[in-house]
Amino acid sequence: MDTAQAITDEHHALAADLKATGVEYAVGGFIDIQGRSKSKMVPIDHLPNLLAGSERYTPRGMGDLGRMTPDEDECVAMPDPSMLKILPWDRRIAWMPADLRFGGVADWPLCPRTILKKQLAAAADAGWRFNLGVETEIYCFDPTATAANGSGYLEPMAASGKIDPTPAYDIESTLDSLRFLDPMAKYMTELGFGLFSFDHEGGDAQFEFDFTYDEALAMADKITLFRLLAKQVAKQSGLQVTFMPKPYTEGWGSGHHFNMSLEDLETGTNLFRDREASTGWSKMTYGFVAGVMRHARAIAAIATPTVNSYKRLQPRLSDGTISWAPVWAAYGDNNRSCMLRLPHNRPALENRAVDSAANTYLAAAFILAAGLEGIAEGLDPGDPVDMTTYDWNAKASESSAVRLPRNLLEAIDAFEADPLTHQVFPETFVKEYAELKNREWDEYHSRVSEWEREKYLNLF
Repeated sequence: MDTAQAITDEHHALAADLKATGVEYAVGGFIDIQGRSKSKMVPIDHLPNLLAGSERYTPRGMGDLGRMTPDEDECVAMPDPSMLKILPWDRRIAWMPADLRFGGVADWPLCPRTILKKQLAAAADAGWRFNLGVETEIYCFDPTATAANGSGYLEPMAASGKIDPTPAYDIESTLDSLRFLDPMAKYMTELGFGLFSFDHEGGDAQFEFDFTYDEALAMADKITLFRLLAKQVAKQSGLQVTFMPKPYTEGWGSGHHFNMSLEDLETGTNLFRDREASTGWSKMTYGFVAGVMRHARAIAAIATPTVNSYKRLQPRLSDGTISWAPVWAAYGDNNRSCMLRLPHNRPALENRAVDSAANTYLAAAFILAAGLEGIAEGLDPGDPVDMTTYDWNAKASESSAVRLPRNLLEAIDAFEADPLTHQVFPETFVKEYAELKNREWDEYHSRVSEWEREKYLNLF
């Protein structure tokens, strides 16, 4: 079997060790544009070949990014054994994230993991490590009961999960949901996530798991694994998990908040904190903030990447209560109505605009690049916003903040027009991604909805 690299003794030793523990199969998952892990599965005796790059793919057109031509070369998946995990819900399988190499040699321009690694290398050249913590929210619901109600409402696994106005932090509904939450917590601990809490969030059947931050590439790999974990654990209990940002009209949106910091590679010192500064935050932090704000509209195309994402980025829910999702590219001191928050309880900058559909690799790459630009140019974000932003309008005099895109089309237009886009992403990626998302918008916008029929059918 042809391989991109030589098979080593270490490859054989790892295969033998895993086989001795009962592992039967291995996967080296490359990441598609939706953030899903894709791979062939190999018997464990063939793990040395897999690690040397034996598995070839025609990934374009299978990950919703571009179309492969018949004469195009294949990509080779090169797994990262340092991230190998035995899947605790099925211990026959060992999983690893993988990078794609075009023809087995060159970086493939559409590989999200490779795109992030290039931005992390830029930070490392400056002597910095980019750390990332992610607060990701999900809905876990009963699919049979949901189908039966016919309304689109996601039926919670427990009746106690229906609380008006919100079941957030409710202990009874959390206890009644342990058939999903308990194995999730145990498996996350076994996998080294550093889980420190989980809770019922604001929406019926909505949950959040909080775990320790990590270097950004390792965190993005963990999120990929978390998505596999959550969906498989739910299925084993007859349930379903979705990372859809806004699964039904009355529901709360699901965020994927980024908590970001830079640390000194040599000393491990957090560079966002400055005990001598009156605010406690360094000049570097404010430069990073300003850079992200400058490119916020373009970043939205990656951080809020679906038509549905912009149903979340609204100031209020359908019942008139605030959405807790950002609408303006503003920053504030512990102000949760802003896109960027400088929290009081941790030395990290929180980006609240990222949602649960985002590809963590791509979002982290773009946001890091924007922050690094802000630092390099010494940008100043101005004074923090100290008021809630939900009642601002496009002519608001309270702030010079920019409105986040109202829909996917606005975001894609900003993405293509922003010069930083063309520095972070290869031109092939920019072209293919914009075409993909424009098709998504056109498909959505061409559909006649129930709302339109209710609004216009008898009016005209």
